[in-house]
Amino acid sequence: MIKNLLNLFFPQVCSACSNHLSDNELHICTTCRHQLPLTNFHEDRDNAVHKILYGRVKLEHATALVHFSKKGIVQQLMHNLKYRGQEDIGKFLGEWLGEELKAIPSYHTIDVVVPVPLHKTKLKSRGYNQVDKFGMALALALNAEFNTEVLIKTTNTKTQVFKDRLKRNASEKSNFQIINGASLQHKHVLLVDDIITTGATVEDCANRLLEVEGVKLSLATMAITD
Repeated sequence: MIKNLLNLFFPQVCSACSNHLSDNELHICTTCRHQLPLTNFHEDRDNAVHKILYGRVKLEHATALVHFSKKGIVQQLMHNLKYRGQEDIGKFLGEWLGEELKAIPSYHTIDVVVPVPLHKTKLKSRGYNQVDKFGMALALALNAEFNTEVLIKTTNTKTQVFKDRLKRNASEKSNFQIINGASLQHKHVLLVDDIITTGATVEDCANRLLEVEGVKLSLATMAITD
């Protein structure tokens, strides 16, 4: 009764289409779930994420859960996640991808999940890192540690989703730093982020992580831009 009363005055809506959710729906309505443009990249090693970073970063595995396109359903989800405080979208996507990855034996060797960090100024302004709950859900599914303390962002940069690769590379060099890298030595690290476009941000993070002795690196993102 209490739940029904709350829904009457504060109705739960779909994070993708804003329609009211039914009692058995959580975060995203059934219709939108079926419309999510899944990539299934984890089933194909020669996928688009690997191709973006080919020759730039040595990766064991790389995947993204969904395709991102302008004005599409995933863009709405990402907007609500990053700018409207709907952190549980990250958890929802992480649990979805986690169920897929834990069925793949090669992902069982992952020891630590590390999110791409926000600069402390942006973190204070937003109040949360939109990648954290995604990474936590993946770490739980893979029985791995979740660590936000080893990789920090040293430069506060603006969102650069739609910049071309050369401009991003010119403006995003050495923006990250490793702290207490010894805790990652000889471990398999899964780097996680929300969206991969040109790969400049994850390349920067990855190169810092790969400076640690014996690190093997994999990558998982919520989305990849078309």
